[in-house]
Parts: sequence; C-alpha cells; structure tokens
Amino acid sequence: MTDQSFQFPRFFVTAPSPCPYLEGREERKVFTDLTLGDSAELNEALGRVGFRRSQSVAYRPACEGCNACVSVRVAVQEFEPNRGMRRILKRNSDLIVKAADPVASSEQYDLLNHYLVTRHGKGGMSDMGEFEYAEMVESSPVATTLIEYREPGKGKNLLKPGKLIATALTDVMSDGLSMVYSFFDPDSARASLGTFMILDHIMRTKKAGLEHVYLGYWVEGSQKMEYKTRFQPLERLSPEGWVPFERRTEPRD
Repeated sequence: MTDQSFQFPRFFVTAPSPCPYLEGREERKVFTDLTLGDSAELNEALGRVGFRRSQSVAYRPACEGCNACVSVRVAVQEFEPNRGMRRILKRNSDLIVKAADPVASSEQYDLLNHYLVTRHGKGGMSDMGEFEYAEMVESSPVATTLIEYREPGKGKNLLKPGKLIATALTDVMSDGLSMVYSFFDPDSARASLGTFMILDHIMRTKKAGLEHVYLGYWVEGSQKMEYKTRFQPLERLSPEGWVPFERRTEPRD
C-alpha cells in the first residue's frame, strides 16, 4: 500500500530579474515548497545538490547561459585556522555566544537594518520590514537555530550579555550546519565579525563530530563572495558531486 500523504515535490522557475552579484546579468531560480511531505528529509536531499533554504522554500540558481554560482562547503574535520584566523578567534573570545530557538526580536531587526543599509544599500533585502524579518527567522519547517553574539557586560555586570553585534540563522543538518543568513554591526570595533561567525560554526560542527559547514554560493567574478575561498579545505559541488575547490579554468558561459 502506498503512503497517500506523500507528495513528490513540484518545481517552479522564477521570471528573470537583475543579478545581485554580476552586473549586467539576469538571474532565475528553480524552487519548491518544503512543507510537502517530510520537510527535513527533502531539505537535506536538496541541500546536497546545491539548493538553499529561504523560509519554507528551497531554491537554486537556474540562469540561462551562466553557471557562476557554485555551492561550497567547508570540510570541517580537516580544517585548521591560519594565523590570521587565530588572531580573530582570540580577539573575539570574550563575546557571549548563545544558540536558541529561532525567535525574532526588534533588537535583531534593528541590527539587520543597519547592516543592510551600510553594506547592501541596493540589495534585494534592503527594504525588508520587521514583519518580513520575523517571517524569515520563524517560518522554518526544518531544525533551525538562531545564534546571537553579544559584547560582554561592563564593570560589575561583566558576565551579563551586553550589546548584540552579530546574528546567524542556521539550519541543523545530519552532516553539519548550513548558514542560512548572517549579519553584524558594521560599525563595531570588533575584528572581522563575519569571519568569526563562520569560524564559530566550524568549531561547533567539529565539536559535534560532523563533517560540513555549508556556506551557500561562491560566485565566480563577485568580490563580495571571495571571502568564502579562505576557509580551506573547501569543497564545491560539480556535475560529478562534491569535489575539492579549485578555481575553474573553463569559461562559465
């Protein structure tokens, strides 16, 4: 007897829109609803073939004439921080870090808004309202955690969490962690908060005995995505599966 509750996912393609990474190009995405059937199993399966999650939708690029977007993940068990990364870890070792259920707050939204205005003023998320932010954080059909990074308290309140300076929305997968979205205070005097959050995810994954931290897409030709190549050993998704990251020599068109 077949399971009448099971539904095969249906995939759809978006209309073309301006590419946020490569000037003069258009992007299209193929996507599906994760809420049909076993959301966690479907998200895991799609994540391993290059899909990303946004709320209850899984998507991946499907651009005509361009394959610049490449899924990448850190091979955590072989990773060792270089000298610069060790300095970043040391400088931020006093931060108070807490992982909790994905519940949005006005404090997080204010931080996100400042980050977007400062770093991505013309990006697709620049006009996100507080309600849309809450939807992004709380509308997850899979295991998701929200990690907050705060300054330590001062004086007698040294151990009391202080100002929120960074946040990461992260999916928990059977083989590691997938960083869905992260943001930080661009005015903070702290060193390299974006790098620190990735290093923190790598350490968490390694401590749990798991294998990968999924970083989303590296985009060939986009300086904004170049930072991901620093976390070696890095793997990329190829037509043959996940392979060691090497810059491609063949044309991307």
